[in-house]
Amino acid sequence: MPWAWLASGLAASALFAGGVALFSSDPRHRLWGQAAAGGYALAALAVAAWRSRGTRGVDVALTSMVCGAILFPLLWLIAHGYGEPEVGVVATSAKELIHDGTPYRSAQALAATTDPNAYNPYLPLMAVFGVPQALLGRGVLTDPRVWFGGVFLATFAVALRIAGARDGVRWAVLLTASPIISFELCVGGTDVPMVAFMCLGFALLWREQLTNPIPAGLAFGVACSMKATAWPALVIAFALVFVRDGTRVAWRFAAVAVSVVIVIVGPFAVLKPGALIKNTILFPLGLASVKSQADSPLLGHVLAQTGVIGHTIVVILLIASGLAIAVSLVVSPPRDVPAATIRLVLGLSAMFVLAPSTRFGYFIYPAAMVLWLLAAQAGRTPFSTRVPLHPRDAVESHSLAGDREGLLWVRASWATCHRGH
Repeated sequence: MPWAWLASGLAASALFAGGVALFSSDPRHRLWGQAAAGGYALAALAVAAWRSRGTRGVDVALTSMVCGAILFPLLWLIAHGYGEPEVGVVATSAKELIHDGTPYRSAQALAATTDPNAYNPYLPLMAVFGVPQALLGRGVLTDPRVWFGGVFLATFAVALRIAGARDGVRWAVLLTASPIISFELCVGGTDVPMVAFMCLGFALLWREQLTNPIPAGLAFGVACSMKATAWPALVIAFALVFVRDGTRVAWRFAAVAVSVVIVIVGPFAVLKPGALIKNTILFPLGLASVKSQADSPLLGHVLAQTGVIGHTIVVILLIASGLAIAVSLVVSPPRDVPAATIRLVLGLSAMFVLAPSTRFGYFIYPAAMVLWLLAAQAGRTPFSTRVPLHPRDAVESHSLAGDREGLLWVRASWATCHRGH
């Protein structure tokens, strides 16, 4: 990434964080904005100041971002017991899983409550992130957000490396500390690990001919066992494999993914079907007796608030958008991972706009997947397509990763081009 682009992105991030600090009515959001604005501003200055010294400026910038946008606000919020309600929902679901054998309250118990946080809209695997706190009590290392972030960073770095991105660790740290991930991670974070496993699943499919679909199926199965939001990704991935790799491989891929979901979700669906349906289906759709606290000025939520007719229109639009994506997979199925990723980004964006219970934080899915795709495609760009530059300009043009191979190519290309002049 050219240093000017990176510095500009960091400056824009600082402005966004400053806007959150100034205009948000949530004290948790304001705290993140105050800390992150300083971290991003220092990071932008570091990139500009050390632009001619390899990756030193990038490393200083990443350190500043991590400290300002993640470590300080997250540790302060954990120490004072602050977080979005979903953090408590995950921790409570883990306690109920350990003591009662299920992460869900019964339909009878939910019928007698008016507390929306009594519902658990996540699938059973999400409760795993709350197990450390359920067993060891509250603490910095047991907070679910710490495990959300750790799983995201490790999984996303692997997804970048498999997809072909150069220096996946730095790219993963950059995205983790960016406003796209760090904002939600510090205050909530339940969607963070899911998007990493979705990217990992598509990364494992990124080859001309898929011979072993088991790893990709496992990745998608894990994502689909955390939250139903990942299910459209599995459908689109299946369409890709079916068209590109054949019927047999596609059904093996689907069988692995569905088997993971059955093993994790199946026992609760068999033993407590009413509780599972009411928590994970009716409540997110706004069909339970208590409405979700998720709100935003997006179309779906605004229409749902107008009454029964508006809510019915939203559900119809939501179903219609899903059918439209399904028809597009039949008429014009994606034939490579970039096309499948873009199809998923469009589908999820439409779903989040039209969902009756939604918030802007859900858009980390399309945003993170687009950045993952861009980093992967940039890493796959062959050196033969790059324009030869003078060696003194190489530092400004080489990748965020400190691309040594690219730097050597630049010098060799310059020497070759001007050998006869």
